[in-house]
Amino acid sequence: MRARWTLSVGLVGMVLAASSVGACGSSGNASEFDAGPDDRDLDGAPPFLVDGGDARACVGLECRKVTCSGGGKTTLSGTVYDPSGSVPLYNALVYVPNAPVDAFVPGVVCDQCGTVPSGRPIATALTNAKGEFVLEDVPVGADVPLVVQIGRWRRQITVPSVAQCADTPLAKDLTRLPRNKDEGDIPKIAITTGSADSLECFVRKLGVEAEIGNPDGAARIHLFRGNGAQIDASTPAATALWNDADALKRYDMVILSCEGDEHNQTKSAAARSNLKSYLDAGGRVFASHFHYTWFKNGPADLAKTASWAPNQNAGDQTVDIDTSFAKGEAFADWLVNVGASTTRAKVAMTELRRNVTTVPGAGAAPDASRRWIHAPNQDTKFYSFNAPVDLAPEQQCGRGVYTDIHVSSGDDSTGTFPGNCKTTGFTAQEKALLFLLFDLASCVQDDDEPPKPPAVK
Repeated sequence: MRARWTLSVGLVGMVLAASSVGACGSSGNASEFDAGPDDRDLDGAPPFLVDGGDARACVGLECRKVTCSGGGKTTLSGTVYDPSGSVPLYNALVYVPNAPVDAFVPGVVCDQCGTVPSGRPIATALTNAKGEFVLEDVPVGADVPLVVQIGRWRRQITVPSVAQCADTPLAKDLTRLPRNKDEGDIPKIAITTGSADSLECFVRKLGVEAEIGNPDGAARIHLFRGNGAQIDASTPAATALWNDADALKRYDMVILSCEGDEHNQTKSAAARSNLKSYLDAGGRVFASHFHYTWFKNGPADLAKTASWAPNQNAGDQTVDIDTSFAKGEAFADWLVNVGASTTRAKVAMTELRRNVTTVPGAGAAPDASRRWIHAPNQDTKFYSFNAPVDLAPEQQCGRGVYTDIHVSSGDDSTGTFPGNCKTTGFTAQEKALLFLLFDLASCVQDDDEPPKPPAVK
């Protein structure tokens, strides 16, 4: 027997029938509805046109859509921000669901763009390079549900009232991503600390300090000690993470802080295989500087994502953004919009390193990896790849990035967290890495194509 549930929508109450459909990054139990008499607006809804011109009765919030005269529209607009509310975000998904939104399945999953999000959306939009969105043809009236999402960062809110045939602007505090579990979903993230890069302090600046803790606690973001900071004596070693394939696969993302050297004695062949398996299954890896060793000295498909050079200091430079693809174009615009750059496609950065020359490396397919940032001499400073590397885009699930751009240089990378975090606010290069961190968290797609909002069902 099919389950039935009731959704309160303010102006009308409806009884909706639920069945199972697939959903991107969800448990696969999003709701689909019958079009019987119980699903109509209490005042009697007109037929609802679906793709192909077939008419059916409207369902749920569809019954609160209106046709405006003179080409007018009913819209919701706003700007999506990072959890701290200080930096607008590109390519965030915003949608109105017409069914309950499912909890995420714990552990690593294959999250590809183009699948329908949980909740059977009836209006969808992506944010632009200013973090702005406009949702068109939304339901009118009281208590309209809204979802704001990037990957497994997700917040569900209720818009108190939507005006008919007009725009309803939303306050920024409604459309920022969640700071803690009480506000919404936060991906499960593992951060290994290092003596040369304080990525735990960088993540803390997002306003999520309450969710950073040891793996044995209830926090969503867990620290593992490489040769850097720790929370206390019970903070486990980084080897406890990467030596255990099952431990890795409990996380949506792994962030590896530079350790000041390769330290290959702590990264066995089995650990390298574990990291590759994690990436291939849908994991996300952010590797800072000397953690290039996971790629350069790892499995062959990862090694050929770049051409590698012996480590050198590259000093302070104004670097270039690669604008040869749609996301690169948006990145260049975004950096100007958030005040990280005064000249489009150029950013001043400090304490750079040199480990990568060209992307991809010899023997790789031309689209095996993607350059995002490069020095004036064309050396790559940040690149990404989708995994499994040798498969077609529609078969890829995971994503890895490499950066030789350090962050939080004023923090104590070997101290006790959070007291070791001394700096506040985002520097220009930290803003650049913030953009790239949220791109890493988002659904996997062929970067030769511009992002598109998912279809309305």
